[in-house]
Amino acid sequence: MGIFDKLRGEFIDIIEWVDATHDTIIYKFPRYNNEIKMNGKLVVRESQEALFLNEGVLADTYKPGTHTLTTQNMPILSTLRGWKYGFESPFKVDVYYVSTKQFIGQKWGTLNPITLNDDRFGMIELRAFGVFGFQVIDGGKFFKEVAGTNPNFTTEGVFGQLRSIVVTRFTDMLGESGITIDRIASNLDEISKLGLERINPDLEGYGIKLTNFLVENVSMPDELKKEIFEYSRLNKVDMQKLAQMKAAKSIEIAAGNEGGAAGIGAGIASGMAIGNVMTNSLNTQQNNGGGNTMPPPVAQYYFAVNGERKGPFGAEQLPALVESGEVKQDTMVWKTGMADWAKASTVADFANVFTSVPPPPPPAI
Repeated sequence: MGIFDKLRGEFIDIIEWVDATHDTIIYKFPRYNNEIKMNGKLVVRESQEALFLNEGVLADTYKPGTHTLTTQNMPILSTLRGWKYGFESPFKVDVYYVSTKQFIGQKWGTLNPITLNDDRFGMIELRAFGVFGFQVIDGGKFFKEVAGTNPNFTTEGVFGQLRSIVVTRFTDMLGESGITIDRIASNLDEISKLGLERINPDLEGYGIKLTNFLVENVSMPDELKKEIFEYSRLNKVDMQKLAQMKAAKSIEIAAGNEGGAAGIGAGIASGMAIGNVMTNSLNTQQNNGGGNTMPPPVAQYYFAVNGERKGPFGAEQLPALVESGEVKQDTMVWKTGMADWAKASTVADFANVFTSVPPPPPPAI
């Protein structure tokens, strides 16, 4: 009886693998010196695939189910071994199980900053991180291209390569997506989907695919964040009120400086110039947005002092310039539409101002 027990122990009747780990991708069934018995049972559970190797050559592949091992359901192995007429002897092969479940929660991140060129903010550096999940979709291809004959291949063995592919393709995708830097944070879901589409074609040759890809955060330098916040607030602010506030501040600052009336006049001119620029900028944005009526062009005035051009100024600013003494009757001026510079006293708009602005008060007695 002991002899028969010993002989039975040399044959394997049932081949199966119950995975007790969370990271094993490939597991080699421990056959040792035992032979597999013809008509033995091969159990392949859901989320598994079984591979038979004969002398290092990949032979038959089995999907989930219970398989009775006969020459009929081992066509490639039967051909390699030359079995004919249903030869029933035990045989030796290497049996590898491949886990086809999803391996989720794999973390990725950019080791070095991503450099991008934004139309408004120029060259910028970003960092990104998130998670992804993957699974084996072709056990034979994954075995040949990645794992080889490693008897216990885990996620650690493939993670480094996967992360490199993920980061490289994500960087390319982000640069080509056309998503502006200030819209990245509000489009993480769209960016994640684009990343998944870009990465998976590179993984087909390895017999694996990403089942999900998530960008959890894209970070940028604090100075860039500040610029983006200011830019965003500028788009929301009332430009007319902002212009009035700037003008009031300019007048207040000028009045506190040395120069008296001249300083105040310069402050008024400066403030009104700011207001004019702001207003024109707002009008331009509104017109570009699809307005049907374009406003008439506004005349722009310039004057020259010691060979230096100053301006532009609007018509409403001329009295302040004359009253402050910045523009005198012999000051050379020019406005839109004039062929050349001319003395202020010869230009109608300035001449009218000279007659309406009172002269300086007489000195105190």
